[in-house]
Amino acid sequence: MSAIKLTQIGNSVGVIFPKEMLTKMNVGKGDVVYVTEMAEGGYHLTPYDAEFEQQMEIARGVMKKRRNVLRELAK
Repeated sequence: MSAIKLTQIGNSVGVIFPKEMLTKMNVGKGDVVYVTEMAEGGYHLTPYDAEFEQQMEIARGVMKKRRNVLRELAK
């Protein structure tokens, strides 16, 4: 577990993550991270949007099922 101090940034409050943590999450300056409130309390921080990933799974299924149609449309 890591403790991260909140820092005043202009009129806002921000968090500065250690370089090692950013490297592990594979994110950097300008990237977006997603915060999800957990049912048991607390928050989950991730570089991946779970809702978008679910939509992509559905899209992959459609693309696999309709491969021939998409191939014809691409011509």
